[in-house]
Amino acid sequence: MGGFSNFAISFSIISILTGAVSLYGHGLTYGGTGMMGFGWPLVALFCMLVAASMAELASAIPTAGALYHWASLLGNKRWGWYTAWINLIGQIGIVAGIDYSVALFADGLLSPVLGYQMTETTTLIWFALVLLSHGILNHVGIRIVARLNDFSAWYHIAVVLILVVSLAFLGQRPLQPIDTLFRLGETFSDKPYWLAFLIGLLQAQWTFTGYDASAHTIEETINPRVRAPWGIFSSVAFSFVAGMVMLAFVTLSVHDVKAAVSAENPFIYVISQALGTAFGQTILWLIVLAMWFCGLSSITSFSRMVYAFARDKGMPRSDWFARISKRYRTPVQAIWLSVILSFVLALVDYFIKMVNPDTTYTTLAFLTGVSVVGLYVSYGIPIWLRLVAEAKGRFTPRHLGPWNLGRWGKPVAVAALMWIVLISVVMVIPPNQNAGIALVAMMLILLVMDLAYYRDHFPGPQAALRVSAEELARREAELGG
Repeated sequence: MGGFSNFAISFSIISILTGAVSLYGHGLTYGGTGMMGFGWPLVALFCMLVAASMAELASAIPTAGALYHWASLLGNKRWGWYTAWINLIGQIGIVAGIDYSVALFADGLLSPVLGYQMTETTTLIWFALVLLSHGILNHVGIRIVARLNDFSAWYHIAVVLILVVSLAFLGQRPLQPIDTLFRLGETFSDKPYWLAFLIGLLQAQWTFTGYDASAHTIEETINPRVRAPWGIFSSVAFSFVAGMVMLAFVTLSVHDVKAAVSAENPFIYVISQALGTAFGQTILWLIVLAMWFCGLSSITSFSRMVYAFARDKGMPRSDWFARISKRYRTPVQAIWLSVILSFVLALVDYFIKMVNPDTTYTTLAFLTGVSVVGLYVSYGIPIWLRLVAEAKGRFTPRHLGPWNLGRWGKPVAVAALMWIVLISVVMVIPPNQNAGIALVAMMLILLVMDLAYYRDHFPGPQAALRVSAEELARREAELGG
């Protein structure tokens, strides 16, 4: 992969046409239109700090295991083991959330055309088909996926431009005043506004996930110590700007916020009202395809993480999941494990709703809550361990790679950690407490695996130890010992 390919995979997984769009109704319900003007840039600012801290570590320790390799080297192999599994939990959630978004929109657009009733079951069927398509393409080969990822980045930019221009000049009604974007105090939930606003941040927070993909594909990237860190940071920065512009025009097109919130799919309602049914649905199908590209990239990232972890004997049957197909040169078993686990997470929620049909949370909020907390906790562990290592003198400026923040590294890392702690609590409070319950259950399983597997089978990330030792020796030689 070149630098653009590395950037493209994270940009495609962030996908403002997935997170910001699929959870648009969530943000609008809890925070009103002010969620777009204040919530989006607030989340983006702190996510850029997290991304910058991660980019520094990617430049210093360039291995496909990324987060858990960093945690192992900065802390110990147990820290690395837990980081890997927590990240895998988040990866399951993000793949499930993205592909479930594709299924929700495809089901919502096709059901009135084909004349069937959209239900939880029909959406689950579409979800399975979308996952299957992504598994097959990733199975076939990295070259076709890399090309599709490159195309996906340009496609996202093109669709955002088409959407913005259409709403600005082809809308059936004039846009609302700009101050609509910054109207606070409006919520359509039963929560106090301050709490509702925090809950609504899930829309933006889930959008800015998955940019660790640039680190997971670092061993497949040319000049990785520079290009991969830029891929991590710039994917968040570009998504912030493009997403802000898109959300502004979408929100200024809303003339009846209450009606939009009450619709089965608020985003489909807004676009259809603004652009008319025929043209609006054409735009919506373009967005669905962007979501599909996003899911394709997320399977690539997830499977590389599984492969790297299995390569280090970090999971049961590691010998099986660390295999590379001789024909396709891809980690086939890791790819299909990623697909299966993502489907199982949504299937668990499906059965919960069958048993308790009066639940108020949405499946998408459940999946995205799991992914946000899982991923950001795994982002935070190596950042925190880096600060501890610095305090003990085990991580010094000579360990930094060519991409670094210099003296700003420590304050940026502290601010990033404070944000991670806040959102890890906010994302699992009612009405999304089931996401918290699922995460606790997964952590209990990890504790059992710690006793049953970790102690006797995990030697630590050998690739990271080798690469780090070789690079440190080279740098010491350059500095004269």
